[in-house]
Amino acid sequence: MAAAMLVVSPHAAGMERAARGGAITLAGIAKQFGATSVLRGIDLDIRAGEFITILGPSGCGKSTLLRIIAGLETQSAGHVAIDGLAVDGRAPDRRDIAMVFQSYALYPHLTVAENIAVPLRMRRLTRLQRLPGARVLPGVARIRASIAEAVQAVAATLRLESLLLRKPAQLSGGQKQRVALARAMVRQPKAFLMDEPLSNLDAELRVHMRAEIAQLHRELGATFVYVTHDQVEAMTMSDRVAVILGGALRQIATPSVLYRDPDDLAVAQFVGTPRINILPALAVARGVDVLGASISVPTGLPIGTKLQVGIRPERLTARSGEGAFAGRLAYRENLGSDLFLHVALDGAPGPLIVRSDPSLLDTVSLGDRVHVDLSAEHLLLFDLEGKRIRPAGSGGVHG
Repeated sequence: MAAAMLVVSPHAAGMERAARGGAITLAGIAKQFGATSVLRGIDLDIRAGEFITILGPSGCGKSTLLRIIAGLETQSAGHVAIDGLAVDGRAPDRRDIAMVFQSYALYPHLTVAENIAVPLRMRRLTRLQRLPGARVLPGVARIRASIAEAVQAVAATLRLESLLLRKPAQLSGGQKQRVALARAMVRQPKAFLMDEPLSNLDAELRVHMRAEIAQLHRELGATFVYVTHDQVEAMTMSDRVAVILGGALRQIATPSVLYRDPDDLAVAQFVGTPRINILPALAVARGVDVLGASISVPTGLPIGTKLQVGIRPERLTARSGEGAFAGRLAYRENLGSDLFLHVALDGAPGPLIVRSDPSLLDTVSLGDRVHVDLSAEHLLLFDLEGKRIRPAGSGGVHG
């Protein structure tokens, strides 16, 4: 069951706005497990107060990188600095960061209030003062009262007041996630590190929590470093996205630039749903030849050079008349608001996916001949190794 919409109140009693700060610098970060190289020379400057997402498929090294920032993992090479101060070798609790895990990591025997209070109890109370009968010791009552006040404040900020006496087993997935966030917030850290925090939630609740986390970032002003394999999370919440593939940082940019102007083919194929269309091409005098269609776009390449062209589904137009390409409709994906046509072209490695208006649903049937048109300005060029070729200008399509 979805949780109620979070309304962040930075003026909740006793809850101060997190101080701006938390610029994180990664220089030449590498990590090896035996002979296996997990991270290869990661250089990344994370600005204070920004929301940056580390995006990549499972096994690419993104969670390992987050654990290195947190101090939970030691890098094989390179350096980590927070606000200009080197933290290599510094324990996690001395880095002034908070981490939110995929599994929530809540203590099942503690109430919500007690779970939220754990970081402050560990920081403000000695081992002796944490004992059950230590309330009579000098100063303990005052410290415990300050902890309770901080817990109440963060609970009010995340609208958890009515849940403070419950145990984790009595909470929904969204409520557990908010408790995990509250436990991180109560310390008022310079940076929040989030490792796939929404992956255990259902689709509807993920949408809900994306909006809550983005709103929370705007209100707190702290640095958020968010790790995910889900490009929708990355594109909808982030100021910038760092794409890691095969342990290497392939590109870092705003979501819109990442989608429109990828640096290489791997990034272009990983970002975007449905995936970008990739077709073989040949450099010709007038531009490129794509499956017999001559497209006027300067490449600077010698005539006869083989390359690849990419075009997003929404940049293609399906029509009944003439177009750059023609093929048979092999499959239709009707998503209600969108209609994706899979058009089989002669000589193409796979169907061309075209995003169309749902009104075409009643006018085209499987097996029908479909013409597809495009404009050169939206064409992305790559060499055979996948490196981006950036043309000096653009032109039109010649059938």
